[in-house]
Amino acid sequence: MIFPLEQLVQFNDNIYEITVAASRRAYQLAKVNDPEIAANSDKVVCVAARQLFNHVVNYRIEEKQ
Repeated sequence: MIFPLEQLVQFNDNIYEITVAASRRAYQLAKVNDPEIAANSDKVVCVAARQLFNHVVNYRIEEKQ
């Protein structure tokens, strides 16, 4: 999985959480054929990671009860 290096170095939270979030976001983008991917000819995971690091998309951890 490829993350923007500068943002990854500055990231202070749980790296596993953002990795899982990026993976799930990439799956969502691929399923709907997001136009941002086609327009920039970027890889889906790169777009998903960029969205998470730039806070375009947020994620949360759901607690199991």
